[in-house]
Amino acid sequence: MKRLLRMAHPIHLVVGPTIWGLWFVAIYAGLSVACSVAPPTPEQGMLTGINIAVGLATLATTVLLLGLSWAGVTAARRAGLHRECYFAFTSAGVYLFSAGATLFIGYPVVFLPPCI
Repeated sequence: MKRLLRMAHPIHLVVGPTIWGLWFVAIYAGLSVACSVAPPTPEQGMLTGINIAVGLATLATTVLLLGLSWAGVTAARRAGLHRECYFAFTSAGVYLFSAGATLFIGYPVVFLPPCI
């Protein structure tokens, strides 16, 4: 199990998109449920509890993915084998891409009025 946690393990190539996918499903499912249970009035604008919750989830997910990307770069610099260096750098890039996708989708969701 300890070997799986190393950043040079190939499992990290799919962890970034998996985290992004879980975040994506969670915010849209939460947004749909919140809009069906207690929709805010359109006059309230973008400053609603729903947008704040989605914004915090987006920020937390982005920080997590950026931290994992940085850990991958650090592990790649310390790796002695070319195979470990490849997997660490590639997973760092996948984490960075997933963080960018999180911001790309989370930004409009946070700054538009919900439930319209």
